[in-house]
Amino acid sequence: MGTIYVARSASLSDWASDVGLSKLVFKLGVTDEDVKALIATGWAGFPNWTLLKSQATEVGNDDAIAKLAAKVKMIDPNLYPKIKGTLGIFKVTQAQVENHIVVGKALEGSNELLAPKLKPVDYASFMIHNALR
Repeated sequence: MGTIYVARSASLSDWASDVGLSKLVFKLGVTDEDVKALIATGWAGFPNWTLLKSQATEVGNDDAIAKLAAKVKMIDPNLYPKIKGTLGIFKVTQAQVENHIVVGKALEGSNELLAPKLKPVDYASFMIHNALR
């Protein structure tokens, strides 16, 4: 059984904003190793990664990335040499996450259908939900 995780790097977010992508970029992956130790090693040449959310899963890394890539734009590592071939880095839009939360509330029958102020954990929850669907 593996662990699906979403991590974020402030330096990667700043770089992505500078090249015109967005500050809302996150890394999704699945591993059988210790997630915190894996994140401490870093990806794409950026060392300051933080774990936003993790969850046990039976889905493999390639399957999770493919499922999420069908819904969310994955940053092509071949177009940006700075990320050094790292797969699983996604650009998530605020509208996607807000719609996900509002639709979820509507299906639960909630009367309050306003999107809350989003936090990075909300983006991670959205990514994990769509990667496991």
